[in-house]
Amino acid sequence: MFKQLQHLETAFQYVKRLSFAALGLSFLLMLYAVWTVRQSAEESASKVYVLAWDKLLEAQASPRAAFLDVELRDHIRMFHHHFFSLSPDEKAINRQLEKALYLADRSAKETIDNLREKGYYSQLVASNIQQELIPDSVVLDTSVYPYHFSYFGKQRIERSSSIVIRSLITEGRLREVQKSDNNPHGFLIQNWKTIENLDLEVIKR
Repeated sequence: MFKQLQHLETAFQYVKRLSFAALGLSFLLMLYAVWTVRQSAEESASKVYVLAWDKLLEAQASPRAAFLDVELRDHIRMFHHHFFSLSPDEKAINRQLEKALYLADRSAKETIDNLREKGYYSQLVASNIQQELIPDSVVLDTSVYPYHFSYFGKQRIERSSSIVIRSLITEGRLREVQKSDNNPHGFLIQNWKTIENLDLEVIKR
């Protein structure tokens, strides 16, 4: 009888250890499964699919910070292009300036209003003047928010009698805003001002 009880106790201990081992193994398997699913979800979230020319292409998503400089520079160039590249057509000028105003705050609006009061845009149309911006470089400081920038470029102003090349240096700051169709990068230029705009060369025609 005593030996039988000993056998039962030994069997119970064996079953108990086996049960704990099975539970431990199940727990480890569960953790592994959760980790695997999470990794798969993160990898899937980082994949972007682009439909181009009727083909589905896979692209890799990256954190915005990785391309911050690129987005900031493009936003600055877009704004200056819309603001300074103008044709001698009133409607075309208004469209360009409207696009520029989506990318900047009231500092740009005040500049446009001042130029309108001086008859600058009317003179472009009346004298059939073509104005083109030639970009040079953009200097950025992303260590402090809002981000400071300096823009360097040239203006090519084509009149019937001459072509004028002017220097252009502006500066301002950039803050983040909601992205939209009119502001695809989601930045807004603020405290924008022209530092230099001087004649470099006059070519007679």
